[in-house]
Amino acid sequence: MLKKIISLYKDSVLYSEPPLYISDKYYIFFDQSEKDWLAIPKSSLTEKELNLLQVLYEQVKVPSMPLPTLSRKWHEFLFLNKELPSFNSESEFRFIQFQIKGSGVDQDEIESALQGFFSEDIQIIWEDPYNGIVIEEKRQITLSESEITSISDTLESDFYVKVFFYIGKLYPYSNQLRTQFQQEKEYFEFAKKHLSGANILSFEKVFPSFVAANLPEQIKEKVYKNFSGVFLEDPELYGTIRVFLENNLNASMTAKKLYVHRNTLQYRIDKFIDKTGVQLKDFYGAFTVLLACLLFEYDNLHKE
Repeated sequence: MLKKIISLYKDSVLYSEPPLYISDKYYIFFDQSEKDWLAIPKSSLTEKELNLLQVLYEQVKVPSMPLPTLSRKWHEFLFLNKELPSFNSESEFRFIQFQIKGSGVDQDEIESALQGFFSEDIQIIWEDPYNGIVIEEKRQITLSESEITSISDTLESDFYVKVFFYIGKLYPYSNQLRTQFQQEKEYFEFAKKHLSGANILSFEKVFPSFVAANLPEQIKEKVYKNFSGVFLEDPELYGTIRVFLENNLNASMTAKKLYVHRNTLQYRIDKFIDKTGVQLKDFYGAFTVLLACLLFEYDNLHKE
């Protein structure tokens, strides 16, 4: 079908293999059945035509400029199923994915800033003008989660953009790196669509919500119906319990975060226990309520 579509748009290009690089003036569409890639000039498509092609085909992203040799090899390994770049067999790596939200994003300036924060030897791969990956080798890893939070804040103030990071785990050098990266990418994509608030994410922060969202419907219903009425009746109570759980059931930290007196916090907690009969100080009770909170948040996000 793409072979027929190419005749409709001047200067379109058909590829039998995924293009490594292409001008950012093109949209790229992939035909799964024919294994063809079609590049169409953005200026040739109306919004209606673009929406139709996005429904019919997978729109893919291709770097708009040649990558440095090692970055190109990482890109080919992670996205094109090519060979793993050569490193010492005892090496270890982690992937830090990032997303930038804002207008007028200058990739060169963002990349230069990231190189300044991280080691000079990191590899940065751009999936598109707003999403990318920092690849670190273990010997280069120096930044903690709090320091990456500071990076996000600095980029926001310097470039007037919002930056989200997903901090991956450390993995040994092997061909499994591709599968491990793809799994982390799935978690990050889920978080970008379904979670709000946190701009520094990790497996530990995303996975509970990921599990809650993917529970069988009958289990979701059993958990949800026991708490949704209380949360809907008193949204402030939901917010209080959510923050209390996020702060490891620490009353002082929770009261400080909510800007309320500890007595006020205790009153709300007691009120929740009276309404539900669930004790939050018990591990099993806290786990059940956290699951209910995640389901409540997920359900309300999709109603908006």
